Amino acid sequence: MEWKPDWNLRGRMVFTMFLLFALYLVFGAYMANAGMFPFLAAMGIFMVAQFFFSDKLALYSMGAREVSEDEYPELHAMIGRLSQQADLPKPTVAVTDSRVPNAFATGRSKKNATVCVTTGIMNTLDEDELEGVMAHELAHVKNRDVMVMTIASFLSTIAFMVVRWGWLFADDDNPSGFIAVIASLVVWIVSFFLIRALSRYREYAADRGAAVITGNPGALASALMKISGRMDKVPDQDLRDQSEMNAFFIVPIKKGVIANLFSTHPRTEKRIEKLQDLERELQYA
Repeated sequence: MEWKPDWNLRGRMVFTMFLLFALYLVFGAYMANAGMFPFLAAMGIFMVAQFFFSDKLALYSMGAREVSEDEYPELHAMIGRLSQQADLPKPTVAVTDSRVPNAFATGRSKKNATVCVTTGIMNTLDEDELEGVMAHELAHVKNRDVMVMTIASFLSTIAFMVVRWGWLFADDDNPSGFIAVIASLVVWIVSFFLIRALSRYREYAADRGAAVITGNPGALASALMKISGRMDKVPDQDLRDQSEMNAFFIVPIKKGVIANLFSTHPRTEKRIEKLQDLERELQYA
């Protein structure tokens, strides 16, 4: 099945990426003129190395491990089937022992992807709901979201590093160092909000992709409702341990008005609403 392109969503993503590109272009030119090119180059090498090892770092931070088909045959069969439907190579499958019901995908390319689930989500969802979540993660892989968001946040991270360490290069003999720190602070704040907006748009796109892969938008909507309901029952310690992985999760851990403003994900209610619209669209197709 195929859905009609959501041009409104695509337009917002393109516009946000254009603003980021323009911001970074000005920032990069200024930093080069301020004599901080060596610092940018060193940070660039570090970021490239991090990009190539991002999948291993994400799995390590979650305490996840790669699992074989003998250990989780049904999970492997489900991901293999969905990968075929999505026209993707089957990713590596990993599991982390956690009561937090969640899942994420990582990897810099379609051929180097990993889908990770928690034991909590497997104990919470039924087969159709888990299939919807796995399809959502595969849609992230198909859309190359890890690569896109890593590139989008590249200079933002450098700007943050300049804010944090740039004072070491600033003194009375080098006033441009102070100006560079202030400029970096502005760039980091603006890009912070733009990147989160882009991330929220890409979550909507992954939800839509999951609906295309499974043909069952209602299953993912049901899974989102069930996961959100279970979050309140998870011990605070477990939530704190995994909150740093919010950008990867299918449902973020933080809640509240301020958290929604800074969130990498749209509000669950809005995601469910859009999935229900897709389900009605499917029924009348």
